[in-house]
Amino acid sequence: MSALSLIVSVSTFAGGLLTNTNQHVSFLRMIARGASVDIDGVYYNPAGLGFLPTDGLYLSLNGQSAYQTRVIDATFPLFPEEGHTRNYKGTASAPFIPSVQAAYKNGNWVFSGSFAVGGGGGKASFDAGLPMFDALVMGSIYKATNGSITPDKYTINSAMDGRQFIYGLQFGASYKVNDWLSVFGGGRMNYFTGGYEGFLNANLKQVGTELVAIELDCDQTGWGLTPIIGADVKLGKWNIGLKYEFMTSLNLENKTRKAEVRQSGTALAMDENNPLSAYRDGVNTPSDIPALLTAAVGYEILPTLRASVEYHFFDDKQAGMAGDKQEALTRGTNEYLMGIEWDVHDRVSISGGYQRTDYGLADDFQSDTSFSCDSYSLGFGAGIKLSSKLKLNVAYFWTNYSDYTKEMDNYNGLPLGGTDVYSRTNKVFGLGVDYKF
Repeated sequence: MSALSLIVSVSTFAGGLLTNTNQHVSFLRMIARGASVDIDGVYYNPAGLGFLPTDGLYLSLNGQSAYQTRVIDATFPLFPEEGHTRNYKGTASAPFIPSVQAAYKNGNWVFSGSFAVGGGGGKASFDAGLPMFDALVMGSIYKATNGSITPDKYTINSAMDGRQFIYGLQFGASYKVNDWLSVFGGGRMNYFTGGYEGFLNANLKQVGTELVAIELDCDQTGWGLTPIIGADVKLGKWNIGLKYEFMTSLNLENKTRKAEVRQSGTALAMDENNPLSAYRDGVNTPSDIPALLTAAVGYEILPTLRASVEYHFFDDKQAGMAGDKQEALTRGTNEYLMGIEWDVHDRVSISGGYQRTDYGLADDFQSDTSFSCDSYSLGFGAGIKLSSKLKLNVAYFWTNYSDYTKEMDNYNGLPLGGTDVYSRTNKVFGLGVDYKF
């Protein structure tokens, strides 16, 4: 029982381990936006705002709906199912993810700001619990009773929920140095709010005697500042966008209403031996947002046809995580993006894009409560000019994940072997409007 943890992480919908890069619908429909010279550049290429075509106020309002599943196929000798394998499915949904970008251009200066959900953005629910909890309880009962109480003699009921939101408020200024160079400096204030709620009950079938019970109801909050710098180089039909976001130090403080473990009806003391000791009220946990480097190149193939390629590096190994989990990673995250946009009509542009995300995953980093999978994503959509000042963006974004298999000689710390196969799905729909005053 000493290894128990009820964290259920809500991973990002696009981007690194703790960073959402889907902050404008133009990203969903083209993906590679790091060389953008448009209002979405407030996030993707803030230095490029220096090359906005005219002075004045630019505004963008965006809404996205994202839906994910997380599936764990767990194999453990004490599971009574055929082949000793159980299927656990969790759902994560964010029906509405808002973002707002604004920029005001006056000569060579552009002042910009944005509000977006920079990480998390939803709730993950495992209505049937997780294999690590079931296995730990089964193993502890088996050991304590010398195998006399087998899984067919008791029931386990559990459910785990987790929610995470990182709200980001960004401000900065871009300056057009000359006809081919623009630079940017600014920052983002990040506010984290989240929480975990779950329970587990193991009771004997015939008499209803409580063997093990766990309850957790905990909220977490924290904040941190991200300095951001950028540069944009415009050379004829070529445009090069660069951005660097420094690591954000972020500590999460517990506000705990309930954290209790009972064995045979007796509550364990809330000390370092309690499996929920990390969720005592007032305890702080590191959850840094890693540094991010983006580099993109855009090219105007024809006056009506544009393409771009882009690279992202998330320095995950230098960002502090709970239990120093980042040290298990083999490296940071690499992302490779490409996109193309075609003006099929004076008022209509269609676009598509591709993104490959390659994490430096390792077995010691992956767990039932927080796992990631390498993936590739496809996005497509359209931009429709409703007037000379108003543009509508609509897009669909889909991700295909590679399964991750974790084989253990000591399954979740027990003297028995086992295997977890992690998989995920992700679908995002976006709708937004850009307006030039």
